[in-house]
Amino acid sequence: MSTQQVLYRKYRPHSFGEVLGQEHVVQALEGAIAAKTIGHAYLFSGVRGTGKTSLARIFAHEIGTKARDLIEIDAASNRGVDDIRALREEVHTLPFESPYKVYIIDEVHMLTKEAFNALLKTLEEPPKHVVFILATTELEKLPETILSRCQSFVFKKPTATLLKEMVLRVAKEEGYTLEPASGDLIALLGDGSFRDAQSILQKVLAGSTDKKISAQEVEQATGTPKSTLLVTLVDAIGAGDLEASLVAVHTLAATTHDAKVTLTLLLRLVRAILIVRSAPSMRTELAEEYTEIEMACIDRHATLSKMHLNSKLLVGLLDAHLRTGSTYTPELPLELALIDHIDSSPKKSPVHD
Repeated sequence: MSTQQVLYRKYRPHSFGEVLGQEHVVQALEGAIAAKTIGHAYLFSGVRGTGKTSLARIFAHEIGTKARDLIEIDAASNRGVDDIRALREEVHTLPFESPYKVYIIDEVHMLTKEAFNALLKTLEEPPKHVVFILATTELEKLPETILSRCQSFVFKKPTATLLKEMVLRVAKEEGYTLEPASGDLIALLGDGSFRDAQSILQKVLAGSTDKKISAQEVEQATGTPKSTLLVTLVDAIGAGDLEASLVAVHTLAATTHDAKVTLTLLLRLVRAILIVRSAPSMRTELAEEYTEIEMACIDRHATLSKMHLNSKLLVGLLDAHLRTGSTYTPELPLELALIDHIDSSPKKSPVHD
């Protein structure tokens, strides 16, 4: 794969049928086109990398807007009242060769108060040939007066399953094979963003020599915790060994970049242990998502470690996850969660409970 190719651009959707995870938005827009009830202002909101700008471009194309009549504005760089006043003058110019001029204003929440007021006047009485599509990752920052004048669509955060399917498909089209656990890890690191997941995939593919990507290669390329280190931590927790648990946390902190990612992966592993313990029939499905080392850990502790690896621990880890990033020492929330959990557990062998 050429290092100059950018996957999230190469695999950006170009038609309604290629859009993933936003069926509710696609259906509404297709319905408006079929009924010839095109609105004058749309608002697309949702977390980064969910396809807001891509779908805005597709919609513009589907209503007949050519490239010369599609204007994209980055509100982060053009956020002042003078920028919007210039836009207000420009919208009255007829399209060059299209039935509509479409203005896509990205990161619209970045506009100043004065700019919003100027934009409001245009949204109230736009020319018939103009369609505005506003896009934002921070819906709460938009004035109610703007919201009330737009047809609003909230873009869903894609599930880990959908991200995994996308990652596996893109990798295959690029000539690579990903182990299922590799796809799961990239999807997890993508954190609900198609763009981020594809960027991570690109980094991983660039470092591959044999075009077969293991979970260990993903760990190495992304700086995420090694499975062996996570298993060491889980083993220490399962044994009720606080000292060994804290040593394992220290080792993870010294070898990984992001304490929140470490805690996310720990949560994922402990959750799998509880699921296999409570619903053994789900083991086969889970085996597709974890490495052999992780599955051996899951099987072992699903049977033996009920005293320390339990729902109470999972609640404590969830609380630590929320706190991670708000302390001077990134691993402190995890350390406190383990101290509280293991110290408060009954003092008996966890193997025979």
